[in-house]
Amino acid sequence: MSLIEAVILGLVQGLTEFLPISSSGHLRVISAFFGWPDPGAAFTAVSQLGTELAVMIYFRQRIWNIVSTWSRSLFKRELRSDINARMGWYVIIGSVPIVVLGLLLEDQIDSVFRDLRLIALNLIIFGVILGLVDRYSRKHRSMEDLTASRGLIFGLFQSLALIPGVSRSGGTLTGGMLLGFNRKDAAEYAFLLALPAVFGAGIYKLTDIGSNEYAGWGATIVGTVIAGVVGFIVIAWLMKFISTHSFMPFVYYRIGLGILVLTLVSFGVLDPEGGAESQTARNEIVAQDTVGEDEDAAEGDDGAAAEDKPSAEPSEAPSADPTPEIDPATGWEIDPEVGLPRNPDTGLFHDPQLGMDVDYDQATGLATNPVTGEQYDPTPAE
Repeated sequence: MSLIEAVILGLVQGLTEFLPISSSGHLRVISAFFGWPDPGAAFTAVSQLGTELAVMIYFRQRIWNIVSTWSRSLFKRELRSDINARMGWYVIIGSVPIVVLGLLLEDQIDSVFRDLRLIALNLIIFGVILGLVDRYSRKHRSMEDLTASRGLIFGLFQSLALIPGVSRSGGTLTGGMLLGFNRKDAAEYAFLLALPAVFGAGIYKLTDIGSNEYAGWGATIVGTVIAGVVGFIVIAWLMKFISTHSFMPFVYYRIGLGILVLTLVSFGVLDPEGGAESQTARNEIVAQDTVGEDEDAAEGDDGAAAEDKPSAEPSEAPSADPTPEIDPATGWEIDPEVGLPRNPDTGLFHDPQLGMDVDYDQATGLATNPVTGEQYDPTPAE
C-alpha cells in the first residue's frame, strides 16, 4: 500500500467510523473505485484503533467516572447502584456478542463478507431500517434507563457491524432507538460499547499486518493516525448534530451509494470480488500460465540436450521446479535475484515490509525509502 492510499483511507476511516454509513464498507468501496486492492480486514481493524482513541479523548471524563466507580464498586456495595458502576457492567455484557461472533465468523469477515454486492445491499437495507426506526420509534428513554438485558440487545445490534456495509454506529443506534432511547444517549452508549470490541479486534489483527496483508506497517500507522485526528472532529460534530436533527440525511446517502455500487458492478465497472481475495485466483492463473510456458521451454531444452548428449539418461535431466515465486500480498512475480516483487504498472520493485514501491540499485543491492529518502537493505533478515 502506498503512502497516498494510506492517507486517503485514513481520512475515509476517520470521516465514516462514527457516522451511521459503515466505515469498513467505505474502505472497501473507495479502494474498488480507485482500482486499489482490498486493504484487508486487518487494516480496517487496526485503523479503527485511531478512531477509538478519539472516543477516549472526547469522552475522557465519562470513561474515567465509569472505570473508577466500577472498580470501587467491586469492593464497596453502596456504589453498585451508581449509573457509572452499572455502565461498566453494561459495556462488558454488551461486548460479549460481537466478541463471540467475531471469532466464529473470522474467515467469512476476511472473505465473503467483503463482496461489493453484499456491502451495497447492506447499505441500502440497513439504511432503510435506520430511517424507519428513527422516524417511528419512541425516544423516551435516557442512559439512566439502561439495564443488563437492554445492554445485551445493544450488543447484538452492534455485532451486525461485523458485516461491512451495516455500520457499527448505525446498527447500535438502530437497536437503541428500537428500545426507546433518545438519539444522543443511544449514540454515547454506542461509542462506549465499541471501545472493548474495537480495541480487542485491532490488537488481535496486529499480527496480520505486514504478513499476507496488502497494507504494511508504515501505511497502517499513517492511516491510523489520520483516522484518529479526523475521527475526533467528527465525534464533536455528530453529537451536536443529532441533538436537533434526524438520521435521514445519512439514510439517503446510504441508499444512493448502495445503488451506485450495484450499478457499477452490474455494468462491469467494478469487480465485486476484486482485491485481496481475487489476488489468490490471479496468483494461480499467473502460476499456471508460467508453468505452461516453462514446460514448453523445458521440452525444447530436453530435446536439444537429447541431440547433444544422446547417451544421457532422463533421470539426469535437471529437476528444479521453474515455477516463479509469487508475492502473496500483491500477486506479483518475485524477482529471484532481488528477492522483491516488481510492480507491473510502475516497473519498480515493491517492498512488502514498507507496503510501497521503492527505487532499487542492483549494483549496491540497496533500496531507497520513498518517504525518508534513506537507503537500506530490503532483504528480509533470516
